[in-house]
Amino acid sequence: MLSGQSPSPVHLTGFSDSAASEQLAREKRFDSSLDRNDLQTWMERLSAKPHHLGSAADKENAEFIAGLFRSWGYDTTIETFYPLFPTPKLRRVELTQPRRYVAKLEEPAIPEDKSSGLRENQLPVYNAFSIDGDVTAPLVYVNYGLPADYEMLDQRGVDVKGKIVIARYGNSWRGIKPKVAAEHGAVGCLIYSDPRDDGYFQGDAYPKGGFRPAYGAQRGSVMDATLYPGDPLTPGVGATEDAPRLPREKAETITKIPVLPISYADATPLLEALGGPVAPEAFRGALPLTYHLGPGPAVVHLAVQFDWRLTPAYDVIARLPGGELSDEWVIRGNHEDGWVFGASDPLSGLVPMMEEARGVAALAKAGWKPRRSIVYAIWDGEEPMLLGSTEWAEFHAGELAQHAAAYINSDVSGRGMLEIGGSHTLEHLANEAARDVVDPERKVSTLDRYRASAVVYGTSQQKQIAREKSDFSLEALGTGSDYTPFLQHLGIATLNIGFGGESESDGSYHSIYDSYDHYTKFDDPDFQYALSLSQLGGRVTMRLANAETLPVQFDGFVRAVTGYVDELVKMADRMRADTEDRNRSIADRSFELAADPRIPFAAPAARTPVPYLNFALLQNAVARLRNSARLFEEQEQRASAPFPLDTRKQLDQILMQSERALLRPEGLPRRPWYKHEIYAPGYYTGYSPKTIPGVREAIEERRWDDANAQIPIAAQTLEAMAGQIDRATALMH
Repeated sequence: MLSGQSPSPVHLTGFSDSAASEQLAREKRFDSSLDRNDLQTWMERLSAKPHHLGSAADKENAEFIAGLFRSWGYDTTIETFYPLFPTPKLRRVELTQPRRYVAKLEEPAIPEDKSSGLRENQLPVYNAFSIDGDVTAPLVYVNYGLPADYEMLDQRGVDVKGKIVIARYGNSWRGIKPKVAAEHGAVGCLIYSDPRDDGYFQGDAYPKGGFRPAYGAQRGSVMDATLYPGDPLTPGVGATEDAPRLPREKAETITKIPVLPISYADATPLLEALGGPVAPEAFRGALPLTYHLGPGPAVVHLAVQFDWRLTPAYDVIARLPGGELSDEWVIRGNHEDGWVFGASDPLSGLVPMMEEARGVAALAKAGWKPRRSIVYAIWDGEEPMLLGSTEWAEFHAGELAQHAAAYINSDVSGRGMLEIGGSHTLEHLANEAARDVVDPERKVSTLDRYRASAVVYGTSQQKQIAREKSDFSLEALGTGSDYTPFLQHLGIATLNIGFGGESESDGSYHSIYDSYDHYTKFDDPDFQYALSLSQLGGRVTMRLANAETLPVQFDGFVRAVTGYVDELVKMADRMRADTEDRNRSIADRSFELAADPRIPFAAPAARTPVPYLNFALLQNAVARLRNSARLFEEQEQRASAPFPLDTRKQLDQILMQSERALLRPEGLPRRPWYKHEIYAPGYYTGYSPKTIPGVREAIEERRWDDANAQIPIAAQTLEAMAGQIDRATALMH
C-alpha cells in the first residue's frame, strides 16, 4: 500500500463495504464482551453430575440453561419430545471355555478425578439400541468388523456364522460393526477399545496422561443411523406424546444381534483364549499378546436386557427476533446431554455457544437488531443418536422449509486446528470467519494456521491451495452430530465448527473419565480455544443473520462436485483394472501358490467384470452448473449497491432453496429418510460421508444396474441446482 492510501476494505460475503465495516466493528465489541470465566464456571456446573437423557441432572441442566437465555433477553421455551431410550437391566460377558473369566464391565474411580467416584444415577457401560439377547457361542476376532475385514477372514477360512464376534473400536462408527456381523450370520458382538487406537500406544493413560486406561470403555449408540437417526419408532415424524409409533419389533434401526462394549482389560482374557490362525498384521492391536482369529477354543456367554421406555427429551429453544428479514431463521445448535459427565462431549462445544449467545444478546441490548432472526437450540438426546434435534426438525419440517436460512452446529471441540465441514455454498463465509479469528497460541489467524497444516500434512492439491492463499475446501459431512436432520433430511445449508487435533479427549470419549478434571488437564486447560470457538461461532452466526443478502456462493460447490464426479470416474476405471487383475490371478492359481501351505487359506471368489458406465449426463450437468455459477458471480460483481428490500427477500428465498434443490423426495436407495443427493453418511461407514452417495455406493458395492439408474438422478439434481442459480442471476439483472 502506498503512503497516504486508505487500506482496502475487508471483504465480507453478502455485505456492502459500508455494512462490512459496521459488522467488523460490532464483532470487536462482541469479542470484548466475552468472558473466559463463564466458560469454566458453566462447564464445572453442567458436568458435576451424570446428565444423560432421562436423568434428573439432564432436566436440571436444561432448565438452568433456559433460565440463562431468558435472563439475556431471548424468547425461550423448552420443547419436549418422547423418543424410545433403552437403559440396561442386565449385562453379562463371561468366558466359559477353555477357562472361566467374568468381565467386570465397570470403570473404577480414579483419585485424581473427583467425579469418577460419583456412582448415583450413572449409566453403566453399554450400547444403546442393542436388542435384548442371551447367547453362548465360540468367539471370533474380526479386527474393526468392517466388510473388508470379513473378506480377509474368508481368505483365512474363518466363518462367523453362529459365532460371537469381538471387534475393536475405530476406523468406522460403532454401529457398523454389529450390522456387518449380523449380515455375516454372527449371533452376538462385543466391541472393545484397543490401546493401539486410544490407549497407551497413543500416549500415557489417564490420569498420568489423557488416554484411555485399562478399564475405560466406550458407551455409545449402535442404532443403525445410516437408515435414519432419531426415535426408532417415529421415522419422519416428531415424537410427541400422541405421535403414531411403530411396534418395537418393526423398528429397522435397532440391531439384529445383542451388542456390548468392553474395556481392553476385559477383552484381554478373551483374546488370549482364542486359537485358530494368527491374525494378519493389519488386525493386530497393541495388547501384549498374539492376536488369533479363532474360532475357539474360546467360548463366550453374552447376555443383555434393557428397559425400553419412552423418555422425555428437553430441547431448549431461544429466539432473538430479527428486523427486516425476520422471517428468515439462522439456527445455531449444540447438544447438552452426555453419556456420563460429558465435559468434552458435549460441553466443550456447548459452553462456548452459550457465551457466544450471551455476547450476541449484549449487542442486542445495546440497540443492535439483526436483519434475520437467530434461534439458539440446545438439544437433548444427541448421544443415543440425535434424538432431540431430529424430532424437533421433523416436527417443525414445514416451518423450516420456509424459514430456515442456515444451521450452524458445534459439538466436541478442543485445542488445535480449525475444523469446519458442511455445505460448500457456505465456503466463503467459513473462510472469512476463520480469517478473522486469532489462534490463541500461535497468534496468527486460525485460517493461516490451518493453511500451514495443509502445507505440511496435506495432499498435493491441498498444499497448492494453501500456498495460493485460496479458500480451503470444506469437508463433506456424514453423520454423528445434530446437523444431520437439517442438512441431509431437510436440505438446509449447514456448517459444523470446532477445533481439535491437539487434545487428548479421545481417551476419555464416552467414559466416566470425560470429566471436568480430564478436560482442564488434557484438553483445553485454560479455555483458550473454547473462547476462540465463541468468537468463530459468533462471527458465522451474526454474519449469516446480518448480511444484506445471504452469504451463499456457488464456486466452492462447483469445485467440490467436479472433484466428486472425477473421483467416481477414476474409481470405476481403477475397479475395472483391479478386477481384471484379481480374476486373472485366481484363474492362474497365483493366490493359491503364493500362500503359505501351512496356514489355512481359501482363494477369493472371482468377481463380475466392471462394465463401462456412462457418466456423460453427470459430466454435462457439472458443466452446466459451472457455467451457471460463473454467470452468477459475474452478475453479483456488477451489482454496485445493495438491492431493494423486496429484491433481497426474493433473492434470499432463492438462495435458501438452492440447498433444497439437492434433495430428492424419494430419498436414497435403501434409506429414503436421507434425501440429499450430494452428502450422506456411508451405508457401511456411518459417521464418514459419501458424496454423490447414490452413485458412489452403487459402484463400491458393485451394483451396476443401480449405478446406471443413479447417474441420471444425480445429474438431474445438479441441473436443478443450476436452475436455482440461474433464477438468482436473473433476479439480479
